[in-house]
Amino acid sequence: MRTERANGGGQAERRDLKVIVGAAIIRGGRVLACARSAPPEVAGMWEFPGGKVEPGEAEIDALIRECSEELAVRVEIGDRVGRDVRMAHGRSVLKVYAARLLDGDEPQALEHSAMRWLSAAELDSVTWLPADAPIVAALRPVLAEGRPPKR
Repeated sequence: MRTERANGGGQAERRDLKVIVGAAIIRGGRVLACARSAPPEVAGMWEFPGGKVEPGEAEIDALIRECSEELAVRVEIGDRVGRDVRMAHGRSVLKVYAARLLDGDEPQALEHSAMRWLSAAELDSVTWLPADAPIVAALRPVLAEGRPPKR
């Protein structure tokens, strides 16, 4: 994703936004929330698993890779959840996709301090990272309606 901004001379300056992808893994009307273990300023806050899209990597491929690395699971990626969320002082954007576990895989907290399955009514029971909060709001009706992730 590219953006433009005016530099001191009024000319447009192009820069690349880093894309961060997250997975709203849904099972049985609940979504998986993961507690950050680091860095210290956000440790204990909750997020959707995921990470950076590497150069030349498709968003979906990055999300499948990140779920494997962070949770040791295989996932099927569905529709986007919510809007793009600007983060890191405008240098990156978070994009979250609905997902489902494949073949009975069970997530393991390989990079997180804890994990919880949350229903729509339980979404506010944890402290979400600021970037994830708009996604939580968009996810609430998805969980309440019991819509499965699709693509």
